[in-house]
Formats: sequence, structure tokens, C-alpha cells
Amino acid sequence: MTQNALVTIRDLHKTYHEGDLSLRVLESVSLDIRAGEFIAVLGASGSGKSTLLNLLSGIDRPDSGQIRIDGSDITPFNDRQLTLFRRDHIGIVFQFFNLIPTLTVRENITLPLELGDGNRERAETRADDLLRQVGLGDRAAAFPDKLSGGEQQRVAIARALLHEPKLVLADEPTGNLDDDTGRAVIQLLLRLTREAGKTLVMATHSSEIARQADRVCRIHDGQLRVEGPPA
Repeated sequence: MTQNALVTIRDLHKTYHEGDLSLRVLESVSLDIRAGEFIAVLGASGSGKSTLLNLLSGIDRPDSGQIRIDGSDITPFNDRQLTLFRRDHIGIVFQFFNLIPTLTVRENITLPLELGDGNRERAETRADDLLRQVGLGDRAAAFPDKLSGGEQQRVAIARALLHEPKLVLADEPTGNLDDDTGRAVIQLLLRLTREAGKTLVMATHSSEIARQADRVCRIHDGQLRVEGPPA
């Protein structure tokens, strides 16, 4: 295992079954990711980028192999253990924002922390600070349908960072945004994660985003190839 590795992946396999068909998505994938590193995961649609992130988050399970995050082997965890680990250690930014329409911006951001320790005052203080950092300090009481796509993704970034996770996973975070808005969102996400020393793993189609990464991982035919300096 690489020294200072926050994430260690060893010999990961994942195949999906649809009727009589078997689709091999990941085969013998191994990777070490350093604390504070930005990894861009590239590949064609359906190549396995989202699958890799889902396995890292515990949303999905590998057929075999091992995933260690911050010293914990999450592969044998049951559903409840995975949920708790994800809540405490991982922040996720989705392509389609996944905000709850009946909650205000502040309530969407604070929900994960309130589910964790129930400290509403701490959650709201942290949320308001993050809203200022993402340029939405005056929109705390607004509902998601009153925000633009870029503003909604800024809220989603704040929500992902609220509980101060060591690992942040971003799955095509600009895929639902226009080019200019997407660039602004990416720069915001990179600035916030780098300033806080977070590890960021991002699935993307964008070579422009990949050029800003510390290393690039390309997935093709189930295989992962790493480009850039060794971990």
C-alpha cells in the first residue's frame, strides 16, 4: 500500500447480469489514492466510471476485491454499516443535484449533518458558512426550483462538504450544466476541496477538467490505466 494513501483498491471486479447476459464493467482494478489528491476518471459512457464511484461510496458492492478508505475495509460492511460510513466519511456530488424540492437551500445542506448528530445549530452555522463560500449567502431560505442549475450544483457541493469528509466523489458534476457554468462550478469544487485538503475523485468526459487533475485514470474494457506521476 502506498504511504499516505487514503483509498486503497485491490483486484476489484464487477459484472452486471441482465437475464442471460453478463456485462463485465470492472476487472482486476487496483489503485492507491493519496490524501489530498485529485483523481479524474475518464472513459466512454458505460465504461464503468460511475460504477467505480458507486463502489467507493458503498452504494454498490464489488463481486470481489477490496476497498479500504481511511484505514477501514468497507467491502465486508453490511448495508447499515455502509450507510453510516458514507454519512461520516464521504461527500458525494451528483450530476443531477439530487436536492429535495420541499426543503430550503439551508435545509438541504444541513440534512446530512442533522441525521448524524442532530446538532441543528452547528449544522446551520456550518451551512451558512459554506453558502457564503459558494456565493449563495443570500439564498439560504430559497427553494431549489428558484435556483439556476449552476446554483443548485453549488448547493450540492456545500451539502457534500458539510460534514467535512476526507473523500469527495463527484460523478459528472457538470454534465447537466452549460459550458461556462460548468467551468465555474468545477473551479469552485477544486478550490474548496484543495483548500480543505480533501481527496477528490471525479468521473468526467472532459479533457479540460482532466488536465487540472493530479492523475488521470482511464477505464476501457473493464481495465483501469493510470496516467501521471506514481502515487
